[in-house]
Amino acid sequence: MTRSTTGTTAQSATLVAATVGTGLMAGLYFAFDISVIPGLGRGDDETYVTAMRNINDAIDNGLFGLLFVGAFIATGVAAAQQQRGGRPQAARWAWTAFALYTLSLVVTALVNLPLNAQLARAGSDFTVARAGFGTRWRAGNVVRTLACATALAALGRTLALHGRTPAA
Repeated sequence: MTRSTTGTTAQSATLVAATVGTGLMAGLYFAFDISVIPGLGRGDDETYVTAMRNINDAIDNGLFGLLFVGAFIATGVAAAQQQRGGRPQAARWAWTAFALYTLSLVVTALVNLPLNAQLARAGSDFTVARAGFGTRWRAGNVVRTLACATALAALGRTLALHGRTPAA
């Protein structure tokens, strides 16, 4: 295998990893938007708060962390590889995806994680706990969903351009 072929293979693998990881994150956020949160919303305050606490505890694991951070890293690396590989159009789309995925991380850090921590610390007044959590958390999640879904579309465009454009 030549150096050029090896480089193109690595670029393709990184781009596919970024796309799959971003797609999984978009899907996770979307599942919360259309099923988890509306489903929990049909229950009483204690059920809602207890279930969200359990979900937050369960998702705090190594596999989720690897996906959450790995998609970010893979997208940034893929963008840099497209740029260094002489594919400027593909690089622009990949950098767009990277910026959008970064937005989802920022929203997570500034909105969703602080609300998760607030919910974990909330006492047993489930009505108050839910009132301070639900609407703001869901709004943050919608932004994360839209950011990741749009990043996924940008990575799809990057894949198409990567496959059509020979490296410079």
